[in-house]
Amino acid sequence: MTIRWGILGCGDVTEVKSGPGFQRARGSRLVAVMRRDAAKAADYARRHNVPRWYSDAQRLIDDPEVDAVYIATPPGAHLELALLVAAAGKPAYVEKPLARSFAECRRMIEAFDAARRKLFVAYYRRRLPRFVIAKELIDSGRLGDITAVNYQWCSPPPTNAAIWRLSAEQAGAGLFLDLGSHTLDLLDFLLGELSEVRGSAGNLAGLCEVEDAVAMTFRSPCGALGAAQWNFAASHRRDLIEITGRQARLVMTTFGNEPISLIGADAAQETFDRPNPAHVQQPLIQSIVDDLSGEGTCPSTGHTAARTSRVMDQALEAYYGGRDDDFWRRSESWPGRAPIARFPRPQ
Repeated sequence: MTIRWGILGCGDVTEVKSGPGFQRARGSRLVAVMRRDAAKAADYARRHNVPRWYSDAQRLIDDPEVDAVYIATPPGAHLELALLVAAAGKPAYVEKPLARSFAECRRMIEAFDAARRKLFVAYYRRRLPRFVIAKELIDSGRLGDITAVNYQWCSPPPTNAAIWRLSAEQAGAGLFLDLGSHTLDLLDFLLGELSEVRGSAGNLAGLCEVEDAVAMTFRSPCGALGAAQWNFAASHRRDLIEITGRQARLVMTTFGNEPISLIGADAAQETFDRPNPAHVQQPLIQSIVDDLSGEGTCPSTGHTAARTSRVMDQALEAYYGGRDDDFWRRSESWPGRAPIARFPRPQ
């Protein structure tokens, strides 16, 4: 059985990270792509040897030779497109975060459950080799009882980020949703669903109206307390996860490609080098193809991704004054509503 894929939104993320993975995975073919700019859609199809291209999403969704659809647009379009795919009775693979809020995630899940079709999400770290070994180390008890979880991200203010990543209407928030979602979903994969989430956010650099700093605390299923911080207005770069147990601690990064380290109570260090594949989404895409073919199970579903979105909503609740109202459907000028009420600016 071969799963024939169509891509909605063949932008940068599909050039190397995901697009070639649909061609290289066993039992998988990329047969159609869509982009609103017809010339760019045609160019992508030509360069990647894709048989057909479209400039209209519905035409790709309705293509009888497309079995499953990959939605690779900014999050602001995920809900609308996902509902169209569900209505067509086809499974979907959606870029992360699944949607701009937990409420939108819930609507998508309900639509695919009603259609009896599967919904997958591009939290591809759940299948990258170094994180698979990290989970094996934790589950095998090498760390002992987990007692603490800590994460820190620092980076200078963005200068070349795609504009949609800094638009609450299109992204759902700032870079926290785009980048922070990877770490939070990874912690969900490694440890289980996070609870007792408390968070605060702020705008420190003043370059945009979305948040550029987030700090949060949480509890893991085993009872360990955790803390995480994202600072997109720093002087330096830092990306560090530490999971501490009674016998050892696990040290790694979310976005790097270096070995992970297991450091014992006696400071003895064991490293595990599991480099990323050339196309980082390919292992997860393979698990989706296997799932749709009845030969395996994909670990990143609408339900697991919605848990991550709920955690992010909880962390951002106070900053945005709520994450489940008609604000997210307004234009960037927010007619009829004063922006200051939704985006507290530093004095």
